Amino acid sequence: MLVLVAVLISIDGTVLYMAVPALSSDIGPSATQLLWIGDIYAFVLAGLLITMGNLSDRIGRKRLLLIGAGAFCSASMLAAFAWNAEMLIVGRALLGAAGATLMPSTLSIIRAMFSDAKQRTQAVALWATGATVGAALGPLVGGALLTNFWWGSVFLVNVPIMVLVLISGPFLIPESHGDTDHAIDLISAALSILSIISIAYAIKHFVGNGLDRSVLATCVVGLLAGWIFVRRQLRLPSPLLDVSLFRMPSFTGAVATKALSIFAVLGLLFFFSQYLQLVREYGPLLAGVAELPSSIGSAVAIACIGFLAARFGAGRSISAGLATAAVGLAGLGVTATHHSYLGIGIFLAVFGIGVGVSMPLSTDAVVSSVPTERAGAASAIAQTAYELGGALGVAVLGSLHLAVYRTSLDLSDDTDPHDAEAAWDSLAVIVATTDNAEVVSQAKAAFTTAVQTTSFVAALILASAAVIAWLVIPSPNLARQKSSGEATTGDRHA
Repeated sequence: MLVLVAVLISIDGTVLYMAVPALSSDIGPSATQLLWIGDIYAFVLAGLLITMGNLSDRIGRKRLLLIGAGAFCSASMLAAFAWNAEMLIVGRALLGAAGATLMPSTLSIIRAMFSDAKQRTQAVALWATGATVGAALGPLVGGALLTNFWWGSVFLVNVPIMVLVLISGPFLIPESHGDTDHAIDLISAALSILSIISIAYAIKHFVGNGLDRSVLATCVVGLLAGWIFVRRQLRLPSPLLDVSLFRMPSFTGAVATKALSIFAVLGLLFFFSQYLQLVREYGPLLAGVAELPSSIGSAVAIACIGFLAARFGAGRSISAGLATAAVGLAGLGVTATHHSYLGIGIFLAVFGIGVGVSMPLSTDAVVSSVPTERAGAASAIAQTAYELGGALGVAVLGSLHLAVYRTSLDLSDDTDPHDAEAAWDSLAVIVATTDNAEVVSQAKAAFTTAVQTTSFVAALILASAAVIAWLVIPSPNLARQKSSGEATTGDRHA
């Protein structure tokens, strides 16, 4: 049941991608609102993960899990039946807050349930696999639902699972507590959320409306809140976020690698799903199937990471995986203008193989780079880096995509003003509101150019992360160490 919750939360992070064309046609969000709909979930989830982890230790992990399940169910209903963009953004934000209560609770309960170290490792690995599989299944689940139902169905799929948790959880899940001696620092929690949301708003507003006072003001507020947050963590005896861990170069490199990689991955995939539906005119289900090569590639890679880490070491394996994923993204940019799907499918598989190698190993590298007694704090930072990196990827690369799209839009002077305004807003809006084939064609060409540019930028980011991993993350040759150890033991026996 706990793994099922992790799968569902991960699905919820990506299932919306397929629904963008349908909800754009129905409630007509602006381009900036569309970005908020896409990533407010991850922003709130990232900002509250550590706070909710501390809260679960104090009030009981099962109790917080059940509270979160009820909240997740209610927020899903609100998002599903939202009648405008503002309500959908609020619903997605509440889903993120509820998800933040569920993710740390499930992992903490699993750790408390298994006293045997081997069983606990297997259980945590199963939980992590469920979360990874959920993210990969999101587009496919969304496509299947949208083929038969309206866009709100991608949220209603949460309801029966959460109802099952609420009914069976009190009987099947044991209660456990953590350290209850330290109070939760609400000021630090508020500062982290203020910093994240303010900087995200500044980026989105700058792209959508240009540089004005609100951009400068929110940017300053976000940076100042972030600076105060870090200073406060360094002074507190029991900080909300143990920033002192960043003094370890290997830990900092592993976290940066993880954040940069998910930044590039989710920042591109949010618009790639729209590209398949709006430009290539695939149906939702076909678009979900079209993205399957990346999931298959990741599954194949995950089966090989044990051998790669033992033979080449974590740092080199992560670097090679990121470099492979970068090649995949660059290939997607090149083949975006090709009529055939073959090239896209091949490079999606290449991309999936690279991500399948790098993501699990980078998570392990984060925890392995710190002393055992600080592994819990390192895990919390790793989860936060994942969610925050993904949210910033959608915000930053999404804003870049929108800017390139609008710059590349080449409409004739005699274009109807209403069509020109709709095309300027987004491709989803112009496709849903006009029958002017010429304007739609121009908008599709501009969108494709934006996808290509974003793909190349994301590839450069992954290549940079590959260099960081190669230089900073240690790469002990485990196979050689094992052979050396066996030889030494043999010498001693001799």
